[in-house]
Amino acid sequence: METSLKTRILPAGPAATAAAAGVLAKGGLVAFPTETVYGLGADATNATAIAHLYQAKGRPAFNPLIAHVGDLADARRIARFGAVATALAEAFWPGPLTLVLPKTEGCPVAELATAGLDTVAVRVPAHA
Repeated sequence: METSLKTRILPAGPAATAAAAGVLAKGGLVAFPTETVYGLGADATNATAIAHLYQAKGRPAFNPLIAHVGDLADARRIARFGAVATALAEAFWPGPLTLVLPKTEGCPVAELATAGLDTVAVRVPAHA
């Protein structure tokens, strides 16, 4: 499958965030900084976008992805938090901590992103 790629490097700020949100909404891929590495991401609720992400990364589909969210409230929409997970999230988020937790009932994250598992990896990076 031949794909046409358009790469735009934008300075950090509201305009870049809005542009990235537009790309994600259309099922595209975006690169973004975290505390540890640059990530390549897609809308975690869009199975087609997730399939493209796996293809772009050359990553096997049995290897689940990390869902990056904005805050603990967003994380609670996709993952079930017990007392220990809540304490860890409150202590270390935003930051370079990924928690692997049971998915919530009706979790909107695409099954492909979680590799069909009953858990989801979730993180709140400090880079906004």
